Formats: sequence, C-alpha cells, structure tokens
Amino acid sequence: MTVALPWSELAGRALACCTEIAAFTEQPGCTTRTFLCAPMREVHAWLNTWAASLGLETHLDAVGNWHTTRPSLNPDARTLILASHLDSVPNAGAYDGVLGVVLGLTLLEALRDTPLPYHVRVVGFSEEEGVRFGVPFIGSRALVGTADELLGLTDAGGTTVAQTITAYGLDPAALPEARLREDVLGYLEFHIEQGPVLEAEGRPLGPVEAIVGQARLNLRFTGWANHAGTTPMGLRRDALAGASAFVLAAETLARATPGLVATVGSLTPFPGAINVIPGEVWLTLDIRHARDEVRQGTLERLLAEGQRIAWERHLAFSHEPRMEERATPMDPALTSLLVEALAAEGLDAPAMVSGAGHDAMIVAPIWPATMLFLRSPGGVSHHPDEAVLPEDVAAALRVGARFLTLLAAREETRTPFQEDTP
Repeated sequence: MTVALPWSELAGRALACCTEIAAFTEQPGCTTRTFLCAPMREVHAWLNTWAASLGLETHLDAVGNWHTTRPSLNPDARTLILASHLDSVPNAGAYDGVLGVVLGLTLLEALRDTPLPYHVRVVGFSEEEGVRFGVPFIGSRALVGTADELLGLTDAGGTTVAQTITAYGLDPAALPEARLREDVLGYLEFHIEQGPVLEAEGRPLGPVEAIVGQARLNLRFTGWANHAGTTPMGLRRDALAGASAFVLAAETLARATPGLVATVGSLTPFPGAINVIPGEVWLTLDIRHARDEVRQGTLERLLAEGQRIAWERHLAFSHEPRMEERATPMDPALTSLLVEALAAEGLDAPAMVSGAGHDAMIVAPIWPATMLFLRSPGGVSHHPDEAVLPEDVAAALRVGARFLTLLAAREETRTPFQEDTP
C-alpha cells in the first residue's frame, strides 16, 4: 500500500480542512450550519475544488447531499460508501460530522495510486442534526429512500422542507432519484466519539458494535397551585416535589442498570412564582440503551414509579411519547474487518456502543454498516471547544486505509453471485 504523503501530514491537512469549513457559518463568530442554509453552498464549493484536484466529479442530489465517487476499473464493481454529515448544531465545534467527510476524501487522496476492486463513494449528508425542522437524518433518509414523508415538515418560520429544497435550486420532485440504487457492499462512517469513554480508557480509536435505541417522552405531574405561606406541608399537592422525586428515581434506576442512561433535560413548573406551590410540572425524559428490551423494560418501571409517586402525593401523572428509535447493531462482518485493521496497526480495539444517534443507524437496516470513533478530548462535543488530536486522526487514516485494503482482498475473492456471510 503506497500513500501520497506521510500520515501525519495528511492528518494535519485534514484538520486544517475542518477548520476552514467551520468558517462557513450562518452566525459570525461561531459555527452554525442548518439544512441547506446559504453557507452550505460554500462548503459544497470547497469540497468540489478538492474533489476536482483528485480528478473526481461531484453532484448534489435532491436534498443537497454532496457526492463524489472514485470509480473502480471494473464498471460492474460494488460500491463502498464513506459518509457523514455537513450540517451542525448552533454554536458547534469543527469536527462533528465534517471530520468523517474530510477523512473520506483524504483516504481517496492517500490511496489515489492504489487500485481497488470496488467503487468508493464519499457522501456529505446535508442534514443530520434535526435543528431546523425538528426531525434528524433528512440526508441519510433520502439516500435510502425514506425521506418522502419529511417534505411537508415546517420550520419555525413556516417554511417546508420542500420549499427549502426549491430555494436552494434543487427539485423536491427528484427525491426518488436521491435513493442510492447501486450494489452497495458496505458503509463506513468515521466520527468523533462525542463522549469520554475512549479518553478514559487511553485509546485513540474505537470500533462501534451498536448504536443505542432511545425513547423520548413528555411527562406531566398535576397537583394544586396554592399559597406558599398559608398551605401546611401535609396538605400540599406539590407537582414540583413529585417531579423532583421522579428525577431522582430515574437517576437511581439508570445507575443500577449497566449501559443505561436516563436524562430529564427539561422541567417547567407552573405558575412558576416564588410564593406559589407549583400546581403543574412538564418534564422530558430521554432514555437509551443498546438493547431495546432493557430500555423498554426500564421505561415501564420508570413510568410505574411515576404513577406510584403521584398516588403517594395525591397528584395526577401522564405521559406521551415524542420519539422512539430502535437500537441499531452494526454489521458483524464489517466490524470484524475494522477490528482486524485496528489490530494490524497495533491498536487495542474493544468494541463500544454509541450513545448518540448517527447516520449509520439509518443506513444499517439497508446495507452493511460500521463506524469508527475517534477520541474526543474532554468528552466535549456540540460546543466550540470540541477537539480531536492530530495523532488520532493519523491513526484513523492508517486504520481506514488498512480497512480498505482488507476489504479489497475480501472483495477480490468473492464470486459474482456469492452472498456475503453475516
């Protein structure tokens, strides 16, 4: 395997690319890029220039996903997808999503003189974060053909997804053409971990074996608002006290359940006055685990605990679902190949679970998919202080190149009608 430049130099260039792309933003002074905002044109133009320097053509599909493909010498070859997203949360860091796209292009540059028995398609998804329209993964849903139902979603200003696509100069009627119909052999996504596990274990990289399933709910405790000075403690129906007991119960149960996380991220008491006993409290619950049966069983126990707390305190308790995503296992064969690539580069590689959602969870039910995490210093993400270490980026590129060559060897031994074994 011959590479164009030393890995450390390629890693430095990749990080510089991320820094340049971070400057394309809707908000001066910080990085914010929502679905098909004006600065996304600058991102696309920047990527187009890089791809052109490698002799590659590019195009945008109907939702603004950016594509470039390095073709195999065999026109009937299958396709490997290297992808991540180009949008961001408000006031973001420079690496969430973007690093995965940049590493894909960097690998194409590094291996430009290495023949591969498959096509390599790099995709920059137009939307993953769900910031503008409240629903994530518009880009990857379009790639697998499940985005039709999203066209009518509206943002805070009443603009629909379809209108946003049109305003960007694309055609929402062409959405069916955004579905990738090639023979896909696999999907690999590089991504920063966005958490503290790799750093705590002293590891630069980690292969992902599953993305957690998650449920989000709105909850409500209802009591009776009354005068804070004249109502004795024993006669109160304090909705906030009940909600607080539920928050502690959620934390206790999550701590006692390996691999489970439960978060009450929002709690709003009414009427919210200093001298009034809260008569109603709205709160949210986010609960996640890599095994759906564990998550669902714990959720049932928590909701039963909410009912018990309400009964004990003479309150009413209700709940409504907001969102549920099933756990997504990564493809065992591709993940095993990734572990082999890590070992070949001298890296310890226990598989890990992703606590955040990623485009890979949309792709994995359709095509074999796997992910490689890079260490996040301080566990920081979705924040301007988000960082990645140059040596970790160089290691990810080495492992990525090794993975591509191992996959090439596997693909060359595959007969035209051979089925992949799980």
